[in-house]
Amino acid sequence: MLPKINIEDYRYDLPEERIAQYPVSERDRSKLLLYQNGNISEDVFRNIAGYLPSDSLLVFNNTKVIRARLLFRKETGAAIEIFCLEPLVPADYEQSFGSAEPVEWKCIIGNLKKWKSGMLSSKFSHKGKEFELEASKIKPEGGAWRIRFSWNNEKITFREVTESAGHIPLPPYVKREDEQEDNIRYQTVYSKIKGSVAAPTAGLHFTDNVLSAINNKGIRRVDLTLHIGAGTFKPVKTNDISKHEMHCEHFIIKEELIETLLSLQGKIIAVGTTSVRTLESLYWLGVKLRNNTGRNIKFNIDQWEPYKEQREISVGESFKTLLAEIKRGGNGFLHGSTTMMIIPGYRFRIINGMITNFHQPGSTLLLLVSAYIGEDWQKIYRYALYNRFRFLSFGDSSLLIK
Repeated sequence: MLPKINIEDYRYDLPEERIAQYPVSERDRSKLLLYQNGNISEDVFRNIAGYLPSDSLLVFNNTKVIRARLLFRKETGAAIEIFCLEPLVPADYEQSFGSAEPVEWKCIIGNLKKWKSGMLSSKFSHKGKEFELEASKIKPEGGAWRIRFSWNNEKITFREVTESAGHIPLPPYVKREDEQEDNIRYQTVYSKIKGSVAAPTAGLHFTDNVLSAINNKGIRRVDLTLHIGAGTFKPVKTNDISKHEMHCEHFIIKEELIETLLSLQGKIIAVGTTSVRTLESLYWLGVKLRNNTGRNIKFNIDQWEPYKEQREISVGESFKTLLAEIKRGGNGFLHGSTTMMIIPGYRFRIINGMITNFHQPGSTLLLLVSAYIGEDWQKIYRYALYNRFRFLSFGDSSLLIK
């Protein structure tokens, strides 16, 4: 049964000046709020290894932010921005980025009313030479548009096109244009797999030195990949949470991850809400596969699926079912997607702690945090506001362990 939530109970006053517009000069010099056993204290992020249980497992999201904003100008002078959301043809991220032929993406169009018809073109430089990128509107696509991109050099991939012509998509509450430094600072140091249009910001505080300190303490680390969509910034506009439509995000899970999770149950700390959402979705995917043996199952978890009446299984059974599915596929990994929404009343099956930034009032991310720590979220956010913590994507961090 879906818990009744009034979103107004999850709003708080966030002054504009507390929203970080830039990261701190050194990643691991950000402030760290510590919430352990109901107690709150603070330190500097570079000391986080000292607060992590020595037998824990950290799960990181290794997605990489793409330069998803492509800027065009019509002959009339009108500026058009095309914001790439997800690939359609080819539908696989790696295949799309690796393609030297035209690709189609689901996109948001800025200043759409000025682009009634025709093709847009924009010049870009790659390895000292100038080329041309063209964009054509195909048709509306799920609240956005299907856009076909082509360029005049068959030796250049779409990955190289976006790296040369695109801009880093900063969050809407960062009130400035992207700068060269954002290409580095709006990525985690461990990012690998291109596909996100927003950074997994809890990971922005990690440095090689912090990771070394974590390794030296004997703490295990493992990666997953969830490509973060623009919907992560979508505000909840209705008081009745059941009427909010959650965004869909795609994940890639390797066999090694499931095996490690199986062996270290009860010790798992997720780095970021995206890792939390993926891990909890994995449990429900295993339940879905186990309860629907022999059927053709889509590897997707619907928004309210965890709240429906269904036969639950243990975490071990769920992950063993996923492992069997991966082995049956024969390629060592599993592609899936989730629109799962974690709200107060949800019972966590996988995580035992999380590292996360401070989130917008009334957001789905704040609901997720509240689902984990309960009403203490108010105490934590009051402390952070009073003690001058910096908020949102470029802001400070917290370690939450119950």
